[in-house]
Formats: sequence, C-alpha cells, structure tokens
Amino acid sequence: MTSAKLTYRLAHRDDIDALRALMDAAISELQKPFLDESQIASSRAIMGLDTQLIDDRTYFVVEADGRVAGCGGWSRRATLYGGDQSPGRSAVLLDPAKDAARVRAMYTHPQHTRKGVGRLILSLCEGAARSEGFKKVELMATMAGAPLYRACGYEPCERLTDDRGGVAVPILRMSKPL
Repeated sequence: MTSAKLTYRLAHRDDIDALRALMDAAISELQKPFLDESQIASSRAIMGLDTQLIDDRTYFVVEADGRVAGCGGWSRRATLYGGDQSPGRSAVLLDPAKDAARVRAMYTHPQHTRKGVGRLILSLCEGAARSEGFKKVELMATMAGAPLYRACGYEPCERLTDDRGGVAVPILRMSKPL
C-alpha cells in the first residue's frame, strides 16, 4: 500500500464548506481519547475556522490525491486561537520584532493522521512567519495536538482551560523559537 502524495496551497473562500467539514470530523474523532462528549461539544464554540486567515492569505490546505487531508495556518494578528464564532478575537497586528507569530486552526482529517500532514503545515507556517521577520511562534494546543507539537520542538508555556463553550476544555499554550 502506498501513501498518497501530499500537496498544499493557500486556502480560498470556496474551501470554507470543505474546511468546516474536516474540522468537524477532526474535533469529533480525534478528541475522543482526551475529552468527554460534553467537552467535545464545548470545543466547537472555542475552535474552528477563522476566515481572517484565509483573507490574510496565511491559511493552507493540504490535499492527498486531490482530497482535503488537513488545514492550518499562521497569523500576524493578536488572536491566538478560535474560530469566527469565538468571542474575544482581536485583529490587531503583531510586531515581529517583539511578538510571536501565531500558528492557528490546525486540523487533520481522521483518515490522514500520522501521515505527515501536521508536520507539513507546521513547516509551511514557520517558514512563512520567519520570512516576515518573526523570531518565535506560539500556539494553543488541544490535548490531541500537543504530542505533535512537542515532537516538532514546541515547549509548553501554560496549561489553561476554556469554558466559553459551557464546559471546561483543557488547552496548552506552547511556543518555539524560529
């Protein structure tokens, strides 16, 4: 059995429905070993697609054999995590000389885990942020995502819970120098 060749491109607004479907599948399936059903439901309020990333041209789609296998991006804006529906977002631009770029909204389709999708997205994000002068990146990890980020050199900074969806969901702020 051969694995599918991964390709990538910048996301565009025509991708939104496919990206949201992928995110729903990822949240529903990949969080099961780490969260209970009420926490998974709560996750939907605090996670998801931030279309500002698409508009900023900092959001990538990874495809395997022409089908969306994963997505994720980075941001030069202050919001660390959350989708369009999440309260408390900020579009304030970061200063690359003193602020960390944000890695945002990374999702892998459950059928494509452990195939290099997440590592490819991280590499694309880190390279793009570095090219804009950022010296550090940070992200907010789910418990399902934290092992990948650790394996890619991210260090935990702060353990938090987010209850904006009605039930507390554990999350982990992580960072990495570029």
